Amino acid sequence: MLRLSRWLLLVIIFFCITFHRPAYAEQFMNQEDIRVLIEKARDAWVAQDANALAQLFTPDGELIVPGKRWQGQEKIREEVTQFAQQSSNVKIDIQRIIIEGSQAVVEWYYEDTEKASGHRNKADDVIVVDFKEGRISRWREYIDTKTPVSI
Repeated sequence: MLRLSRWLLLVIIFFCITFHRPAYAEQFMNQEDIRVLIEKARDAWVAQDANALAQLFTPDGELIVPGKRWQGQEKIREEVTQFAQQSSNVKIDIQRIIIEGSQAVVEWYYEDTEKASGHRNKADDVIVVDFKEGRISRWREYIDTKTPVSI
């Protein structure tokens, strides 16, 4: 009986070690998953697909650009839809992505055209992104339209 108990205990320990994920592991996303999510966000901006972008966020996710803060998927969807009505020909080139834990910093070059005036907006942009449960919980942009682009 004692042998069977030890054997059973060893089996239980083996399964716990093999198949148990520590609670802290769920706080962090795999780096590749984070990169894929950022690329999906870029693709949604370029396609001006408000639904696709909003779905990348947690239900209470937050998107912040200079002077504006949008919270919740529905608000993000509304604002990106309005942006799409006013802008066209969006181009985004990701320069780099730095990932640490459940956060990332993205540097990208951004362009769009204002439909009303035909003016081409150009900017360097840095975005700090927080992730939670496989989605974006906070997206904060720091847009630089003043520094000349080096060629």
